[in-house]
Amino acid sequence: MRGSDERSGSLFSYVDLEARIRSDHPLRTIRQIANAALNDLSRDFDKLYTAFGRPSIAPEKLLRAMLLQAFYGIRSERQLMERLEFDLLLRWFVGLGVDDPVWGPLDLLEEPRPIA
Repeated sequence: MRGSDERSGSLFSYVDLEARIRSDHPLRTIRQIANAALNDLSRDFDKLYTAFGRPSIAPEKLLRAMLLQAFYGIRSERQLMERLEFDLLLRWFVGLGVDDPVWGPLDLLEEPRPIA
């Protein structure tokens, strides 16, 4: 029997990104290493940010996104944001949920760029 090509939009959906990523995917190991390093830097990050004002993009998420930019040869922040919008693997690596908004390129301009 031929399947239907109709799209059934559900009102609510739950996607467990952790379960969607293959257990042997290389980014799992890289993410563990990155998270350990970022955890060690957490206190240093705390010292760099003020306790008041508009919340920033978490520096850990920015740095994970920059790692992906280097790994996948993504040439611009705009292209990176587009990939993050649609690619579940990249969203998982950065730490964004399925329904979390992706930052715009202008948001990145307001964030201090780490010195490479």
